[in-house]
Amino acid sequence: MNLRTLLLPAVLSFTAAALADDPVPRPVMGAIAKEHAALDALLDPDAKLEVLVNGLNWSEGPVWSKELGAVLFSDVPENHVLKWKEGDGMSVYLKPSGYTGILPYSREPGSNGLTFNAKGELCSCEHGDRRISVLTKGGGKRTLADNFEGKRFNSPNDLCFDKAGNLYFTDPPYGLPKGPGDKENRELDWNGVYRVSPDGKVTLLTKEMTFPNGIALSPDEKTLYVAQSDGKAALWKAFPVNADGTLGASRVLADVTAMAQSGKFKGGCDGMKVDQLGNIWATGPGGVHIMTPQGKLLGRIETYMPNGNCCFGDDGSTLYICADAFLCRIRTKVKGVGF
Repeated sequence: MNLRTLLLPAVLSFTAAALADDPVPRPVMGAIAKEHAALDALLDPDAKLEVLVNGLNWSEGPVWSKELGAVLFSDVPENHVLKWKEGDGMSVYLKPSGYTGILPYSREPGSNGLTFNAKGELCSCEHGDRRISVLTKGGGKRTLADNFEGKRFNSPNDLCFDKAGNLYFTDPPYGLPKGPGDKENRELDWNGVYRVSPDGKVTLLTKEMTFPNGIALSPDEKTLYVAQSDGKAALWKAFPVNADGTLGASRVLADVTAMAQSGKFKGGCDGMKVDQLGNIWATGPGGVHIMTPQGKLLGRIETYMPNGNCCFGDDGSTLYICADAFLCRIRTKVKGVGF
């Protein structure tokens, strides 16, 4: 049994306050920490963080499938993509998800970030195979990108598309065989942020970030947000997107290094999503940080544990959160981009 499952009574309670169409009482966890009154317009003060799945290894990269009416997410160490659907529960959707060789490869061989392209095909950041892949409608996978100028990526982590079909992704070293410090197996001397154009051309956008992780675009696609999962410099940056697709000079959206180093909050800056009003919902120390486009903190959904990523789902006003061994959800008053 997973140790974290044994700890459930310390962090969870049970409630009948499930979604209106869900009669099943579910355990709830965490709390809402309001930093500004404006949070009330985005999140009900009494909203509950419901636990849908527990006992996972490390949950990551959730994405809502409108076609399936379900959330898909990665369990990176287990090398599979899972599906959770109301009424059906959890099932394995794709295995292997990020490494097709002979295991063991690394502590994190599987897929991480997931998203859909304009055709509704699942695109994955694959740690072990060190590529961005697309699962075609015919059922087979093909590679969208696996190198920059002939050198293999480290371990693609998170990704997002713009409306023109350009793919943005981050490439930290967490999935390498010997972990972040692996110099033997890495081929690139930096941890970059890249763009893949619809014709397959790979462009290095920036290598200024030490450990780029989560990535998202503003609703007008004029700003690219990137999380930096560095305990010595835990922060989020905002880059203006130029007309030619290059990035302008960055600005620090928010810096939570002191919070990350305080010992009071678990986890670092990881995945993020953006709502239709432009607010950023970013997993960070302690939970999901809800910020304005200017970086003003409105509040946090506190989970009391490290968090991987989040996504909006259902009708767009449910936030699904991958929090360590758990998949959770909470109702919001605003919808995510794409709904």
